[in-house]
Amino acid sequence: MSERVLVIEDDPSTLRFLEYTLQQEGFEILTAKNGLDGLKMAQNLRPDLIILDIMLPGLDGYEVCHKLRQKPETANVLVLVLSAKARQEDKDIGMKMGADAYLTKPVDPTEIVNKVQGMLTGSGKVVFREP
Repeated sequence: MSERVLVIEDDPSTLRFLEYTLQQEGFEILTAKNGLDGLKMAQNLRPDLIILDIMLPGLDGYEVCHKLRQKPETANVLVLVLSAKARQEDKDIGMKMGADAYLTKPVDPTEIVNKVQGMLTGSGKVVFREP
C-alpha cells in the first residue's frame, strides 16, 4: 500500500505540481484548498504525511499545525511545511507550532520527493513526538 500524503495548498499551480510530482513516485495524494478542509480531512482520513502551506484562507497553516498537534488522532502525523515565507522567524514559528520540517518555495521536484521519502522512512531530519 502506498503512503497517503495530504497536500493543503490554495495555489492551484503549486497544488498540481505537488500532486503530479508525488503521484509519479507512487504516493496516494489527497488535496485540500484551505486550512479548515485540510484539518477535517486529516482527522477523518489519517494521512501518513501532510504538506502544509502557511498562507491559507480561513485557518492559516500555523493554526492548522497547532490544531493537528492538539488532537490525539493527528498528534503524530508528519507535517512538512512548504511556504513562500522564508524568514528564519517564519520557520521558527512553524517548528514551534509542531511542524516536523520546513521547506521554502519554490522547491525543486527532487528536493520535495527526497524530503517526503526521508520523512516517511525516518531518514529525514524529523523531530518525533511522544504519543
